[in-house]
Amino acid sequence: MFLIFFSIVLLIYSSLNYYIYTHGLQAIPAGHPYRVTYKLIFLVLVSSYIIGRVLERFWLSPITDAFTWIGSFWLAAMLYFFLFAIFIDLVRLTHLFIPYPGIVANNYATTKLYLLGSIIGIVALIVIAGHINAISPRIKRLDLLVHKHAGTLRNLHIVMISDIHMGTVIGPRRLSAIVKKVNALSPDIILIAGDAVDEDLAPVIRYNLGANLEKLNAPMGVFAITGNHEYIGGAEAAVAYLTKHGITMLRDSVILVNGNFYLAGREDRDKERFSGKKRMTVDVLLKDLDHELPIILLDHQPFNLGAAEKAGVDLQLSGHTHHGQLWPANYITKAIYEVSWGYLLKGNTHFYVSSGIGSWGPPVRTGNRPEIVDIYLTFD
Repeated sequence: MFLIFFSIVLLIYSSLNYYIYTHGLQAIPAGHPYRVTYKLIFLVLVSSYIIGRVLERFWLSPITDAFTWIGSFWLAAMLYFFLFAIFIDLVRLTHLFIPYPGIVANNYATTKLYLLGSIIGIVALIVIAGHINAISPRIKRLDLLVHKHAGTLRNLHIVMISDIHMGTVIGPRRLSAIVKKVNALSPDIILIAGDAVDEDLAPVIRYNLGANLEKLNAPMGVFAITGNHEYIGGAEAAVAYLTKHGITMLRDSVILVNGNFYLAGREDRDKERFSGKKRMTVDVLLKDLDHELPIILLDHQPFNLGAAEKAGVDLQLSGHTHHGQLWPANYITKAIYEVSWGYLLKGNTHFYVSSGIGSWGPPVRTGNRPEIVDIYLTFD
C-alpha cells in the first residue's frame, strides 16, 4: 500500500516538474548558455527534497540538511511556477483568437527570456515573504462559555498548538521560540493537537528537540495526541520520545483533571491505515463519563464533527489542515472540511481548528498565519 501511494506521489511530482521544466526551457533560445545552467539548477532543485529525506534516514549531516532545506523551499516555488505556467498556456490559447501586440510578435525570443526572469523574481519574492510569515506566528484569543459546572473551577486558561512538525526544518531555534511564546501566556494547561513530529524521528533526536519540549510549563500539565505524521514515521517510537520528554500522551483515553473536567484524546484517523487497528469511536470513548462535568476533546483531523456534538463534547480542538498552508490550497481544504480553520459552534459544542504553528514540507505559508491558540474557558 505504501509503495503504491509513494509511486503515485512521485508520478505527480515528476509530471508537475516536467511541465514547469519544459515551459522554462522554451523561454531560453537554442544555443544560449543559460540553457545548460537552467538544466543543472532545475535538476538540483527537483531532486533535493527526495535526496535529503531519504539520506537523513541513514546519515544525518549538514549536507542532508542542505538538501532538505533547498528541496523544501522548492516545493513552495514549484506550486507558483506551475500556476504561472498554466496562466501562460491560457494566454497562448487566447492568441488563437486575439493576436499578440506588435512588440511581442517582433521580439518574441527576447520577450520570452525577460518574462522568464520576471516570473523567477516574482516567485522568489512570494517564497521569501511566505517564509517570513511562516516564522511569525500570531496569538489567537478565544473566549468561550461552557454551560456546566467544573467542580471548584470557574475559569480555565488553555494554550493549544498543533502541527509543530519537529525535524530538520522546524529545529531548535524555531521550537525554542514557540516554547517561549507559549510559556509567556502563562496557561493553566497546554494541549498539543497532533503532528508534533514530522515523520522521521532521527532529526528530532539529533537536535535533542525534546529538551525544548521539557521547558513547556503549565500547572495542570502538557498533553498531546497522535497525528497522521506520527503514524507515517512510526507512532510507537514518536509517542515514546514525547512521553520521555514530559508530554502526557492521550491515545483513545480520558483523564479527569483535578476532579474538575475531562480531557479526552483520540488516536489519529490514520491509525487503521498504518497499523491495521481501528481507533475507538468518540461515543464509546466518552460513554462512561459523568456528562455533568465539562468534556474537552483533542482530535487531530476535524472530520465528522457531528459525532463529537452527539457524544456530548463541550470543546473539540483540532489541527491537521494547515488551512492549505499555500494559497490557493486553502480553497481545497475549505471544500474538504466543515471547518478548515477557525471557530464553529455546533449545537452546544465549541469547535476550533487551528491552522497550526509549524509547517509541513516548505517552511512557507501564503494562505494564512501560523498561530498559538489562547483559550479562556468560563464555566457556568
